[in-house]
Amino acid sequence: MKIEDDIKLDFADVLIRPKRSTLDSRSKVNLNRTFKFKTHSGEVSWSGVPIMASNMDTIGTFQMATALQAHGALCAVHKYYTKDEWDAEMSWWLRNNSGQCGVVYTMGMGDANSNMNELQKAQSVLDAHRHIQFICIDVANGYTEKFVQYVEFVRKTFPNHILIAGNVVTREMTEALILAGANIVKIGIGPGSVCTTRKVAGVGYPQLSCIMECADAAHGLGGYVLSDGGCTCPGDVAKAFGAGADFVMIGGMFAGTDEAAGEETEDGKVFYGMSSAEAMNKYSGGVATYRAPEGKRVVVPHVGTVNGVMQQILGGVRSACTYVGASRLKDLSKCTTFIRVNRQLNTVWGNG
Repeated sequence: MKIEDDIKLDFADVLIRPKRSTLDSRSKVNLNRTFKFKTHSGEVSWSGVPIMASNMDTIGTFQMATALQAHGALCAVHKYYTKDEWDAEMSWWLRNNSGQCGVVYTMGMGDANSNMNELQKAQSVLDAHRHIQFICIDVANGYTEKFVQYVEFVRKTFPNHILIAGNVVTREMTEALILAGANIVKIGIGPGSVCTTRKVAGVGYPQLSCIMECADAAHGLGGYVLSDGGCTCPGDVAKAFGAGADFVMIGGMFAGTDEAAGEETEDGKVFYGMSSAEAMNKYSGGVATYRAPEGKRVVVPHVGTVNGVMQQILGGVRSACTYVGASRLKDLSKCTTFIRVNRQLNTVWGNG
C-alpha cells in the first residue's frame, strides 16, 4: 500500500488566470491545428479543430459525424455498426461531404475468441473506405499487458493509419502505449457524467492532473493525448486544452442534441454509460455474474442541434485564448496559468 500526498486537480478545482494580451477580438483566434503522426510509411498529417465526439453508441453516430464535419471536428463512430451499415453510410458521406474525412473508426479488443473477428471487420471496413485515417482502440482498462500487445499487433496490421489507444491515466502507461505504436493516447478513467467506475471500483484520477502528466509524457516521445471525459461546459474544454490536451473528446455535452441517438422521452434523451447495465443488456446479453455495472442511465434535456453546442464550445475556447493572449489554439497551453479555487461559480441563481 502506498499513498501519494501531492495534490491532483480536476476542472472544477481551477480557473485560468487572465493575462495582458494584444488580441482585440475573439475572431482573430485560430482554433485549427495541424498534426503530424509517425507511421510505418512516414508522416501522416491531419488538420482541423481537435474536438472529437465520443465513441459511445448514442453519441458516435454518422449523423453526429456529418454535423461535426462542418466545423472541421472529428467523430469517433461507435463500434456497433455492421459492415453493411458502414458501406451504406460512408457512400452517403462521400457524396455529401467534401475535404478531409472526420470519421474515426472504433474497435474494441474483444475476448480471446473474438479478436480475429474484430480485426477482420476493421480490415474489411478500412480496406473499403481508405479515406478514413483514424483508428481508435477503446477499452475501459488500458493497463493490461494484453492490451499493450494488442496495440502492437494493430499497429502492424494497420501500419499507415493514425492510431488512438486507451484508456489510461498515468504517464508510464501513456509512454508504454506510444512505444507500442499508438499515435494518440486516450486518457481518462471515471470522469464521465454517466461513468460510475470511481464509485463502484474506487479507481480513477482527477482529469486536469491526468492531462498535464500524460501530455508531458506523450510529447516527450512525439505522441499526443486525447482527453476523454469530465467536460461539463465550454470552460472545461478550454481548461483541457490549457492543461496540454491535444484533442478533447466530448460525450455528455452532445447527448441532448438532435444528432444523438438516445431514445426520445418527454423530458429529453436517454444517455447511458457503455459499462452500464443498459449497454450490457443491449450488446452482451446481460451483466456477467463476475462483474458489476460501472455506468448509469440518465435522461438529458434537449439542447437542439450540435451546431449550437459547438458554437458555444468554440466561442468559449476562443474567449479563453483572448484572455491569455493565445492567437492559436496550439499556444493556449503555453499561455495558461491555473489558479486553485475553492469555488469557481456563483450559483445563487443556479448553475446555468
